[in-house]
Amino acid sequence: MTDLSRRRLLAGTGLAMGAGAVAGTGLVQLGTPESASAAASGGSIPFHGVHQAGIATPIQERLHFASFDLATRSPAAAVALMKAWTAAAVRMTAAQEVGRGATGRAQAAPDDTGETLEMHASRLTLTVGFGPSFFTRLNLPAPDRLKELPPFRGDRLDPARSGGDVCVQACADDPQVAVHAVRNLARIAAGRAAIRWSQLGFGRTASSTPEEKTPRNLMGFKDGTNNISMDDRAKLNRHVWVGEEGPDWMEGGSYMVTRRIRMHLDIWDRTPLKRQEDVIGRYKRTGAPYGGTREFDPVRIHALPPASHVRLAHPDSNGGSRILRRGYSYTDGTDGQGRLDAGLFFISYQRDPEEGFVKVQRSLAARDTLNAFIQHVGSGIWACPGGVRPGSFWGEALFS
Repeated sequence: MTDLSRRRLLAGTGLAMGAGAVAGTGLVQLGTPESASAAASGGSIPFHGVHQAGIATPIQERLHFASFDLATRSPAAAVALMKAWTAAAVRMTAAQEVGRGATGRAQAAPDDTGETLEMHASRLTLTVGFGPSFFTRLNLPAPDRLKELPPFRGDRLDPARSGGDVCVQACADDPQVAVHAVRNLARIAAGRAAIRWSQLGFGRTASSTPEEKTPRNLMGFKDGTNNISMDDRAKLNRHVWVGEEGPDWMEGGSYMVTRRIRMHLDIWDRTPLKRQEDVIGRYKRTGAPYGGTREFDPVRIHALPPASHVRLAHPDSNGGSRILRRGYSYTDGTDGQGRLDAGLFFISYQRDPEEGFVKVQRSLAARDTLNAFIQHVGSGIWACPGGVRPGSFWGEALFS
């Protein structure tokens, strides 16, 4: 960040920053005891902060993810949309009605769709990102690190479930709260942007802190045991948050990668337990890695089968590369042949996509024995700008 842009930030927010501290403004540094307290109470997670909510905040139970395509090439129209979205997001994350509310004017369509009246915030977070096509459409300079993901061996990507100009990640503990948020943003966007594709998710597949019980994915294995903890600021700063490499508007932000990964559960469910454990590299009941007895025992990669998932994804196999995971399970009925259309909606955040997701996925795509049971069918990458200060809006520094 340049000295000028840093002074603007400090002047505009009253922030006093030192060693990651935040003071004096009501802004909450996400991933601190304040946000953890909000999570424990089941209340509201602050919208404003140094980083966007929904990245290094406690992971909620439900997801509604939506990718939008712009219907305009005007930066001014995009600014107007971001302002309107931000104003709505501030209210919805505080369990307030949008605009004049759901019952404000009898002779006009309501400003709020109304399905969360009398409901709590359910820890709703809304996170916005801009895809490569966003910058092309608006003729704006894209960050150097925001590039379309390369093809990976085994991909069978559906264009109708991939890409998009702008994405919104809505996470909450109540599915109706998450759906309500995306629904209202889609209504506000009418004429300026439309949903390209969306995904509902349930059953988080990662933990926020080591103290949380590690969830299981649809294959029955504990998932996300070695995820970066939201309390580990050193690892977040090293692997997740964009620093002074910029651009300025990305400082404090992160790069989001999504992958819709279908699981061939009909095959997996007929696979012997020992084979399942060899594929993953962990014991199914305890979650312990091969060579250990407890879930959080250190992973000794040489004790794992050479082509096991945990071994190939481990930082020691990828030059220390790490990502922050926020994935969810999904099920979307059947595929017309009596098989469940189900799997993992994978979400990761990283400071550098090439050193994060791309490096790890190249290793997995080439050798992982799990590939016999999964297939990547959807994909996307977005630049998620830094946090929003009061009175500002998503991506303001980009447009200025």
